[in-house]
Amino acid sequence: MSSEALIKTARNTIALERDAVSELLSRIGNDFTKACTLILASKGRVVVMGMGKSGHIGNKIAATLASTGTPAYFVHPAEASHGDIGMVTRDDVVLALSNSGTTPELLALLPILKRKGVALIALSGNPDSELARTADANLDASVAKEACPLGLAPTTSTTAALVLGDALAMALLEARGFTAEDFAFSHPGGNLGRRLLLKVEDVMHTGAGIPSVTKGTTIAKALMEITTKNLGMTTITGDDGNICGVFTDGDLRRVLDKGLDIHTTTVASVMTGRFKSIPRHALASEAARLMQDNAIYSLAAMAEDGKLAGIVTMHDLLRANVV
Repeated sequence: MSSEALIKTARNTIALERDAVSELLSRIGNDFTKACTLILASKGRVVVMGMGKSGHIGNKIAATLASTGTPAYFVHPAEASHGDIGMVTRDDVVLALSNSGTTPELLALLPILKRKGVALIALSGNPDSELARTADANLDASVAKEACPLGLAPTTSTTAALVLGDALAMALLEARGFTAEDFAFSHPGGNLGRRLLLKVEDVMHTGAGIPSVTKGTTIAKALMEITTKNLGMTTITGDDGNICGVFTDGDLRRVLDKGLDIHTTTVASVMTGRFKSIPRHALASEAARLMQDNAIYSLAAMAEDGKLAGIVTMHDLLRANVV
């Protein structure tokens, strides 16, 4: 095939699937609302089933539901007929995917599901099929034409089913008031989870790890504290024991520019009194943003009573994969 022919086929595939997805908009109505209502009222889980390519799409839909606040899992219909139907309880809702609506492995389960009293939602490309007619709600995923030039491989139909599954998951997400923090709890191992769950207090330096000197300390001795604690700065405490300023590498450069004697000049006379800080319960990602916006390397983490709780540095955030 020529390059032009390859490009033409690819564009035709995308156009067919785009049009099929657009046609779904007019079908979101009473049955979609009923499907959402059945799931929201359920005390159990959504059990997704499908054979072949529908099964692959069903697996993805189950994963999306589970990660967005709707407990769900996938059960293979063929295995269900050989014992796995025992996973389904009367408190569950079954979401059955079949483009034809006549998949034998699914139809064989319908009498069992009915006897169990399990609510059934069909996601079918044939609204007149036995599966669609038996279901308590049918999500119409019918398409005019498969993108496959042979009209055989599930392409447009699986795209439509996937989009309907996403629409269902997002509607349920909003109905449940699912938040970004809830989503993070479902993804604790990824970057998103770290950004949404990790707090400043989880990564900050505390106690003896905090560099600290008094106002009367000379710059030379303050530098020794900075070197020992290795955070690139030190806090300055006032007569009341509370932090009243910080001395950083930037302050040191200004001292050297002025030619001040580091052995006689007190750190209080050259410290930064109006320093940047952040509550210790703030998200670590917020600390990263604050540092980046102000081109600084470290932040004072403050407790609820206004006292210093710790120090967090950009290196700490990098090590925690927050940035």
